[in-house]
Amino acid sequence: MDYKKEFNNRITTLQSASEKNIKQMEKISNILIEALKNGNKVLTAGNGGSAANAQHITGDIVGRYKIERQAFAGVTISVDPSVMTATGNDYGYDEVFARQVEGIGNNGDVLIVMSSSAGSANLLQALKKAKEMGIYTIAVLGNNGGVLKEWTDECIDFPFKDSDLVEEIAMSIFHIILMQVEESLVNKR
Repeated sequence: MDYKKEFNNRITTLQSASEKNIKQMEKISNILIEALKNGNKVLTAGNGGSAANAQHITGDIVGRYKIERQAFAGVTISVDPSVMTATGNDYGYDEVFARQVEGIGNNGDVLIVMSSSAGSANLLQALKKAKEMGIYTIAVLGNNGGVLKEWTDECIDFPFKDSDLVEEIAMSIFHIILMQVEESLVNKR
Protein backbone atom coordinates (compact mmCIF):
# COMPACT_ATOMS: atom_id res chain seq x y z
CA MET A 1 0.00 0.00 0.00
CA ASP A 2 1.38 3.35 -1.06
CA TYR A 3 -0.31 5.80 1.32
CA LYS A 4 1.31 8.83 -0.22
CA LYS A 5 0.05 7.81 -3.67
CA GLU A 6 -3.49 7.44 -2.31
CA PHE A 7 -3.37 10.87 -0.66
CA ASN A 8 -1.97 12.43 -3.83
CA ASN A 9 -4.69 10.79 -5.92
CA ARG A 10 -7.33 12.41 -3.72
CA ILE A 11 -5.59 15.78 -3.74
CA THR A 12 -5.30 15.72 -7.54
CA THR A 13 -8.94 14.69 -7.91
CA LEU A 14 -10.13 17.47 -5.58
CA GLN A 15 -7.99 20.05 -7.42
CA SER A 16 -9.44 18.92 -10.72
CA ALA A 17 -12.97 19.14 -9.29
CA SER A 18 -12.36 22.67 -8.02
CA GLU A 19 -11.06 23.83 -11.40
CA LYS A 20 -13.90 22.22 -13.33
CA ASN A 21 -16.93 22.53 -11.05
CA ILE A 22 -16.92 25.85 -9.16
CA LYS A 23 -19.58 27.44 -11.41
CA GLN A 24 -21.83 24.39 -11.09
CA MET A 25 -21.39 24.39 -7.31
CA GLU A 26 -22.44 28.05 -7.21
CA LYS A 27 -25.49 27.24 -9.33
CA ILE A 28 -26.41 24.29 -7.11
CA SER A 29 -26.04 26.49 -4.02
CA ASN A 30 -28.40 29.03 -5.54
CA ILE A 31 -30.94 26.33 -6.43
CA LEU A 32 -30.92 25.04 -2.85
CA ILE A 33 -31.08 28.56 -1.41
CA GLU A 34 -34.10 29.41 -3.55
CA ALA A 35 -35.92 26.17 -2.75
CA LEU A 36 -35.36 26.43 1.00
CA LYS A 37 -36.19 30.15 1.04
CA ASN A 38 -39.51 29.32 -0.65
CA GLY A 39 -40.39 26.69 1.95
CA ASN A 40 -39.54 23.68 -0.18
CA LYS A 41 -37.54 20.66 0.92
CA VAL A 42 -34.45 18.79 -0.20
CA LEU A 43 -34.74 15.05 -0.84
CA THR A 44 -31.56 12.97 -1.00
CA ALA A 45 -30.87 9.43 -2.17
CA GLY A 46 -28.10 7.01 -2.99
CA ASN A 47 -27.13 3.36 -2.69
CA GLY A 48 -24.47 1.95 -0.36
CA GLY A 49 -21.88 4.57 0.58
CA SER A 50 -23.79 7.15 -1.44
CA ALA A 51 -26.84 6.43 0.74
CA ALA A 52 -24.70 7.26 3.76
CA ASN A 53 -23.61 10.49 2.04
CA ALA A 54 -27.25 11.32 1.29
CA GLN A 55 -28.07 10.85 4.96
CA HIS A 56 -25.09 13.00 5.97
CA ILE A 57 -26.20 15.84 3.66
CA THR A 58 -29.73 15.71 5.08
CA GLY A 59 -28.31 15.80 8.59
CA ASP A 60 -26.43 18.99 7.70
CA ILE A 61 -29.57 20.49 6.12
CA VAL A 62 -31.96 19.69 8.97
CA GLY A 63 -29.48 20.03 11.83
CA ARG A 64 -26.85 22.49 10.78
CA TYR A 65 -23.52 22.52 9.05
CA LYS A 66 -21.48 25.40 10.47
CA ILE A 67 -23.91 28.14 11.51
CA GLU A 68 -26.38 27.94 14.38
CA ARG A 69 -29.80 28.45 12.77
CA GLN A 70 -33.33 27.12 12.51
CA ALA A 71 -33.80 23.81 10.72
CA PHE A 72 -34.21 23.58 6.96
CA ALA A 73 -36.47 20.92 5.42
CA GLY A 74 -34.75 17.76 4.25
CA VAL A 75 -35.53 14.05 3.93
CA THR A 76 -33.28 11.13 2.99
CA ILE A 77 -35.40 8.65 1.06
CA SER A 78 -32.95 5.76 1.39
CA VAL A 79 -33.08 5.27 5.18
CA ASP A 80 -36.50 3.84 6.07
CA PRO A 81 -36.25 0.04 6.01
CA SER A 82 -40.02 -0.48 6.29
CA VAL A 83 -40.73 1.75 3.29
CA MET A 84 -37.80 0.34 1.32
CA THR A 85 -38.75 -3.31 1.91
CA ALA A 86 -42.49 -2.87 1.46
CA THR A 87 -42.02 -0.90 -1.73
CA GLY A 88 -39.35 -3.28 -2.98
CA ASN A 89 -41.59 -6.26 -2.25
CA ASP A 90 -44.70 -4.76 -3.85
CA TYR A 91 -43.23 -2.81 -6.79
CA GLY A 92 -39.64 -4.02 -7.18
CA TYR A 93 -36.37 -2.50 -6.01
CA ASP A 94 -36.24 -0.18 -9.03
CA GLU A 95 -39.22 1.75 -7.60
CA VAL A 96 -38.12 2.20 -3.96
CA PHE A 97 -37.08 5.84 -4.44
CA ALA A 98 -39.59 6.87 -7.11
CA ARG A 99 -42.52 5.90 -4.88
CA GLN A 100 -41.15 8.06 -2.09
CA VAL A 101 -40.54 10.99 -4.43
CA GLU A 102 -44.13 10.63 -5.59
CA GLY A 103 -45.45 10.40 -2.04
CA ILE A 104 -43.56 13.23 -0.32
CA GLY A 105 -42.16 15.36 -3.13
CA ASN A 106 -43.71 18.60 -4.30
CA ASN A 107 -43.19 20.95 -7.20
CA GLY A 108 -40.28 23.21 -6.29
CA ASP A 109 -38.51 20.66 -4.09
CA VAL A 110 -34.99 19.48 -4.93
CA LEU A 111 -33.85 15.87 -5.33
CA ILE A 112 -30.13 15.20 -4.87
CA VAL A 113 -28.82 11.80 -5.98
CA MET A 114 -25.31 10.41 -5.78
CA SER A 115 -23.91 7.36 -7.52
CA SER A 116 -20.43 6.19 -8.43
CA SER A 117 -21.71 3.87 -11.17
CA ALA A 118 -24.30 6.39 -12.44
CA GLY A 119 -26.38 3.47 -13.60
CA SER A 120 -28.64 2.62 -10.66
CA ALA A 121 -32.13 1.79 -11.92
CA ASN A 122 -33.76 2.93 -8.65
CA LEU A 123 -32.13 6.36 -8.89
CA LEU A 124 -33.08 6.61 -12.56
CA GLN A 125 -36.74 5.99 -11.73
CA ALA A 126 -36.58 8.58 -8.92
CA LEU A 127 -35.10 11.18 -11.29
CA LYS A 128 -37.78 10.46 -13.91
CA LYS A 129 -40.54 10.80 -11.30
CA ALA A 130 -39.01 14.04 -10.00
CA LYS A 131 -38.89 15.54 -13.50
CA GLU A 132 -42.53 14.57 -14.03
CA MET A 133 -43.46 16.37 -10.79
CA GLY A 134 -41.49 19.60 -11.31
CA ILE A 135 -38.83 18.70 -8.75
CA TYR A 136 -35.38 20.08 -9.52
CA THR A 137 -32.77 17.32 -9.89
CA ILE A 138 -29.11 17.49 -8.89
CA ALA A 139 -26.52 14.73 -9.04
CA VAL A 140 -22.90 13.95 -8.25
CA LEU A 141 -21.97 10.96 -10.38
CA GLY A 142 -19.03 8.83 -11.42
CA ASN A 143 -18.67 7.05 -14.76
CA ASN A 144 -19.05 10.29 -16.79
CA GLY A 145 -22.62 10.63 -15.51
CA GLY A 146 -23.76 7.33 -17.00
CA VAL A 147 -27.46 6.99 -17.79
CA LEU A 148 -28.47 9.21 -14.87
CA LYS A 149 -26.89 12.40 -16.19
CA GLU A 150 -29.49 13.04 -18.87
CA TRP A 151 -32.23 13.12 -16.22
CA THR A 152 -30.60 15.78 -14.05
CA ASP A 153 -30.94 19.55 -14.16
CA GLU A 154 -27.47 19.98 -12.66
CA CYS A 155 -24.86 17.25 -12.69
CA ILE A 156 -21.29 17.17 -11.46
CA ASP A 157 -19.74 14.06 -12.95
CA PHE A 158 -16.34 12.43 -12.95
CA PRO A 159 -14.76 10.12 -15.56
CA PHE A 160 -13.96 7.41 -13.01
CA LYS A 161 -16.34 5.18 -11.07
CA ASP A 162 -14.20 4.40 -8.05
CA SER A 163 -16.78 4.44 -5.26
CA ASP A 164 -14.36 5.73 -2.66
CA LEU A 165 -13.28 8.75 -4.72
CA VAL A 166 -16.78 9.66 -5.93
CA GLU A 167 -18.17 9.41 -2.38
CA GLU A 168 -15.32 11.40 -0.81
CA ILE A 169 -15.47 14.15 -3.41
CA ALA A 170 -19.28 14.29 -3.26
CA MET A 171 -19.09 15.08 0.45
CA SER A 172 -16.40 17.72 -0.06
CA ILE A 173 -18.49 19.32 -2.78
CA PHE A 174 -21.67 19.31 -0.71
CA HIS A 175 -19.96 20.62 2.41
CA ILE A 176 -18.78 23.64 0.40
CA ILE A 177 -22.23 24.06 -1.16
CA LEU A 178 -23.95 23.86 2.23
CA MET A 179 -21.57 26.45 3.62
CA GLN A 180 -22.82 28.88 0.96
CA VAL A 181 -26.46 27.87 1.57
CA GLU A 182 -26.19 28.56 5.29
CA GLU A 183 -24.29 31.82 4.88
CA SER A 184 -26.84 33.10 2.38
CA LEU A 185 -30.00 32.03 4.19
CA VAL A 186 -28.90 32.97 7.70
CA ASN A 187 -27.56 36.36 6.63
CA LYS A 188 -30.80 37.18 4.78
CA ARG A 189 -33.05 36.51 7.78
